[in-house]
Amino acid sequence: RLVTVRRPGRGPGVVAALLALRQHKDLFWTLTQHRIRVRYKQSILGLAWAVVQPVALMLIFTLAFGRIARVPSEGIPYPLFVFSGLLVWSFVSTGLSNAVHSVVAHAQLITKVYFPREILPLTYIAAALFDFCVGSVVLAVLLTYYGHPVTWAALYAVPVVIVLTALVTAGALLLSATQVRFRDVGIAIPLILYLWLFATPVGYPLSSVPQGYRSWFLLNPMTGIVESFRGAVIHGTVPDARVLVVPAIAAGILLPLAYIIFKRVEATMADVI
Repeated sequence: RLVTVRRPGRGPGVVAALLALRQHKDLFWTLTQHRIRVRYKQSILGLAWAVVQPVALMLIFTLAFGRIARVPSEGIPYPLFVFSGLLVWSFVSTGLSNAVHSVVAHAQLITKVYFPREILPLTYIAAALFDFCVGSVVLAVLLTYYGHPVTWAALYAVPVVIVLTALVTAGALLLSATQVRFRDVGIAIPLILYLWLFATPVGYPLSSVPQGYRSWFLLNPMTGIVESFRGAVIHGTVPDARVLVVPAIAAGILLPLAYIIFKRVEATMADVI
């Protein structure tokens, strides 16, 4: 009978780890379904909670920035403008804030049985992506209401969402692995997300940022994501490669790096946690 012994510093290679992850795909889907069911179980609104947060934020942003501050919205009705950005941001916020605690929250499971630990944060990202899909239905309704019917051009948003998912997954792997040793990460995440939100053109267009600061804003990967998604869905334009290059490069570098770091930390998770 084959016996596998796992020791610190002697974890499987990346290819072997990915093959092991594929072998545990049933566990991934089971836990993902569990995340979704538990979140809405015994709730009156049910799946409606997936859109409550972005809709509530849309109303607040519309009142504060659209009506009071009169922030420009590039000729788009402000509720539609801000909701398209908040939908993307809610995916980031929900995915990272839940995934950061994924490993620590399952300490009893980790210390008793082995399985690819990355499944835990990945299931939270999958659940957040499900919420994103539900919220996209509301976005489609808003597009129709404001005279911007959904067209085939909206498919340009698909590669943008793929890049976004890769970025969020990389962040989830890094943060959940770091949270095992340093619990300060979980405490700091709400503040980081709060500051990151206002550093991203969600409630305001990138064109309203002074030219001298715009290059700094473009270094924020979420700037290119939000602008490209909004342009594809509302305007039906092809994502600008110059705006999307930073998040694409960041995703291409961070995702494999985050996975390697996670697998290195994985060997001692059961001892430290």
